Amino acid sequence: MGISKIDVFNERQNKMASVFKALGHPARIAIIEHLLKVNSCICGDIVNELPLAQATVSQHLKELKNAEIIKGSVEGNSICYCLNPNTISFIKEYLNNITNTLKNQINCC
Repeated sequence: MGISKIDVFNERQNKMASVFKALGHPARIAIIEHLLKVNSCICGDIVNELPLAQATVSQHLKELKNAEIIKGSVEGNSICYCLNPNTISFIKEYLNNITNTLKNQINCC
């Protein structure tokens, strides 16, 4: 197996790769859509929304949290999750930059 060379890429590129990797699973997209719908959520509620085991949902939440797409805070025995607006803005700016650059390019293909 090859060694990842993340150190040869800049911080923004590595962050974007981490975010898109975390978004690369339909269960994680479903979690994000659920958080948007309810505006915040306790982990148990997410488990009830998805046809997945609690341990699987927890793993997906961990991946989203590691990529800083969601934030979590402990409230009693539960963890309340919500979207991280800073990362969502980062994604939006990145995609807007691509869109604006494509608008200004001459049709080459």
